[in-house]
Amino acid sequence: MNITLLTKKLQKFAFTILTLFFGIMASAQDTVPVTTSTKTTTTEEWYMDPTYLIIGGVVLIIVIALLVRGGGRGTRD
Repeated sequence: MNITLLTKKLQKFAFTILTLFFGIMASAQDTVPVTTSTKTTTTEEWYMDPTYLIIGGVVLIIVIALLVRGGGRGTRD
């Protein structure tokens, strides 16, 4: 019985210490002076390139053609 009481108190103490530690770390982040430089770059996403759309369309048509053609391979009477 005393072990569970001691364990609960130890867990509460550890939780309090961790909360205090993370609170100090979070407030320390606000006091650090940071110098930043702004550099703008324009990047084109891969899905905006028409080449990928064309290749994707061709692959889709080939897959559909293979699926449709594969259904006709039945036995001949």
